[in-house]
Amino acid sequence: MSNVTHKTLSNGIEMMCVELPTRHAVATQIRFLSGTADEPSDKLGVGRLVQETIDLGTEKRDARAMSDAFDAIGAADSGAIGREATSYSCLALPEYIEEAIALEAEYLRTPTFPTDKVDVAIDLTKQEYNAFLDDAQGLADKFIGQQAYGDRLGRHSLGEPQTIAAMTRDDVVSHWKNLYCSGRMQVAAAGNITAAKLEAILEEQFADFGNTDKQGRDGYDVQFTTKRIHHQKELEQQQIAIAFPAVPVSHADFYVQRVMLAILSGGMSSRLFTEVREKQGLVYWVSAWGEYPRGHGMIFIGASTTPERCDTTYNTLMREVDRLSEDLTEDELDRAKTGLVAKIETQGDATRARCRQLADDMFHHGKHVPQSDKIARIQAVTSADIKRYLDEHPRNALSVVTLGPRQLEGSELASNGANGGAQ
Repeated sequence: MSNVTHKTLSNGIEMMCVELPTRHAVATQIRFLSGTADEPSDKLGVGRLVQETIDLGTEKRDARAMSDAFDAIGAADSGAIGREATSYSCLALPEYIEEAIALEAEYLRTPTFPTDKVDVAIDLTKQEYNAFLDDAQGLADKFIGQQAYGDRLGRHSLGEPQTIAAMTRDDVVSHWKNLYCSGRMQVAAAGNITAAKLEAILEEQFADFGNTDKQGRDGYDVQFTTKRIHHQKELEQQQIAIAFPAVPVSHADFYVQRVMLAILSGGMSSRLFTEVREKQGLVYWVSAWGEYPRGHGMIFIGASTTPERCDTTYNTLMREVDRLSEDLTEDELDRAKTGLVAKIETQGDATRARCRQLADDMFHHGKHVPQSDKIARIQAVTSADIKRYLDEHPRNALSVVTLGPRQLEGSELASNGANGGAQ
């Protein structure tokens, strides 16, 4: 990726821009280094409420006028919250990018959080949480996240029923005031825009926006818990979720790990799909994936099976991971690497994807990592690297969650399960 500028502006914003003059659009991502982990323990879910209501009224416009202003320039705007950051993404034509960023700055800097809009958002969150209780896979993901990451990083964006029930508009406003400032901002841009123009826009639109000192860069420690917990719930299918520590994005073995995950769960020819689902018929669905808080890594394996096959499925899943060091073929390895490279080269060529890559580079590396370097590191992975990785990172510390009518052998019943249902 050429023509990349990375710098910190006078107002504290960390900016990275790739100039792509032949593109017909500009993609931006404003990332605040504040996520669910930064919520007060008695206000869980407040970060999501801020993200969902921040653009529903400003000092100049109401929600309808703000939406109309984006529509008038054909700009697409969206937001999302994660464990460590909240992002606001935008795609606009080059001639309208200055106006689009000005609109984002307006709602990020001068939101009014209308009481009626916040009350509706709180009510909708309550309804969404109630519906979430019937989402078995979502519940299993929540439970394994809490168990694998700990109290702070393991929080769910929906919060908890008791914290949402007690939420007020003042809580939403307070959270925004405390955590939205230029010192927590990372801004990535890709497309038909110069770095000089982007810098000028950001300096103007976010001048005097709170604390300019860099904040939120350190992240949080993972508090991994090694245990097996069962959550009792009357279901036809049994959910299994397994987590174990992995290497972070910045580690030398990250790309070995990435290839290993592609071998396990990179498509319909992957190990877990062919061996566990197709050949043995043990699962309805199965997947393996990695998650990467700053400075940490976690591998997850999830599956749904019948209650009667729960123990067999669990043992088979772990056996398939271990077996990679015994009978991995060159065809499997090449297929996984080819799939990863193709994904990077096709999806990564889109303007929005380029922007996301820059944002992730700032977040995890603190610098730009060329796409060619990432591809080269994937292509360099050998079967010996996979074996070494598995030897150096044994799966002797596992966090396991089951959700359904039957416990795994040796697991303990969670207190909420003992009370008759997952909460």
